[in-house]
This record gives sequence, C-alpha cells and structure tokens, in this order.
Amino acid sequence: MRVAIVTVGDEILAGDTVNTNAAWLCEQLTARGVSVERITTVPDVVADIARVVNEYRAEYDAVVVTGGLGPTHDDVTMEAVAAAVGRDVEPHEEAERWLREEGGYAAGDLVDGTTELPARARMLPNDEGVAPGTVVEGIYVLPGVPDEMKAMFERVAEEFSGERTHSTVVDVDEPESELIDRLGELRERFEVTVGSYPGESVRIKLTSTDADEVEDAAAWLEARVELTADEE
Repeated sequence: MRVAIVTVGDEILAGDTVNTNAAWLCEQLTARGVSVERITTVPDVVADIARVVNEYRAEYDAVVVTGGLGPTHDDVTMEAVAAAVGRDVEPHEEAERWLREEGGYAAGDLVDGTTELPARARMLPNDEGVAPGTVVEGIYVLPGVPDEMKAMFERVAEEFSGERTHSTVVDVDEPESELIDRLGELRERFEVTVGSYPGESVRIKLTSTDADEVEDAAAWLEARVELTADEE
C-alpha cells in the first residue's frame, strides 16, 4: 500500500509548530508495512489543499490529511477535501448524533460548521476532542492536535496494510565517503535497502521484507567496517 501524508497549517510553515504528526504517522504506517512516499505541508488555503489532495489521491492508495479541522476561520480542510472530490460540505447527521450521545453536547453548544463534512463521507469520531474527522474516496482527514490525531488514527489503523519490513542499524565509526565501495558491494550481494545517515558516526540502516536477509547483510557489513564503541 502506497500512502501520501498532507499536513495543513500556516503555523507549521512558519516554524511555530514542529510537524510531529507526520513523523508519528510515518512510524505507524511503516510498522504496518505501508510505503509512505510523500509528506507535504500546505498552508490554510482551500485551493492549495484541494490541489495537492486531488493530485495525491490519483497517484496513491490513500492520502492522510492532518490539521485544519473545526469551525474557526482558518479551519478550511473539510471544504478543501470536499472540493478535491467534487462534493458539497453539509451537516452530517451521524457526527451530530455522536457528539450529542457520546460527547454530551447539545446542538446549541456547538459552533456552526463543527459537524459539516463532505457529502456522503464516513464520519470519524474524535475521542479526544470535538471536531470529527472523515474518510472519503481514500482520503483520511484527521485533526491536527496530536492527541486527537493519534486516537482517531487508531480507529482506522487496520485499514492500512502492506508487506511488513525488517530493519537493523549498523553504527560505523568511519567517514561516509570512505564507505561507498563497501556499501555498493553490499547492495550487490543482498536484497536490502541501504540508508546512510552521517552524524557523530554513520548510521547504516538495512531494510528488507526478509528478516534473514537483513541479518546476513548486517553481519557481512559489520565484518568489513570499523564499528563505534557501542557496536563492538
């Protein structure tokens, strides 16, 4: 399963908020065998959100959108997603019922627009907040508040699946530039994806759907590099 993530919010683009939602979603989806192939952040602008979502829903099996839910002036994600799929935004009876029966809200307690979703969309209850999410044509719309987003994702997590991968990391105490030949040979010998991440040391991440292949590749590499003290 191939997935794109779209995070919405001027505050992310301005650097006022760290995009922890995307990192958490990537971790959860990867653990389920899903291939996350895009992470895009867009401003609170209907046209921008709709354009990106429409493009990604045509290319990927699912699109996960976070942020911009609610009735305030800059919460325009529902309107944008509705535009992307050519539907109107309208009051959702199930969302109204859930907030009344499960959330304890009377109709007069809710700000206008709180329960408006794309027409004929599936409502996702917000167990940690108020504004509901939705699923429509492979687009999963979740809140931007991390606790709300995580709880809502758990409701749909089983809908995301793929071939599980296995990974291990070899911590190398050599410059990355000196590892090129050995990493090239590693790729030729083993069916693994190789990621190289330099820092105080060079972290070599090996990934495959075959756990034994990862183990064999790691053993081969460890025998041919200078490991950090923690790895020895």
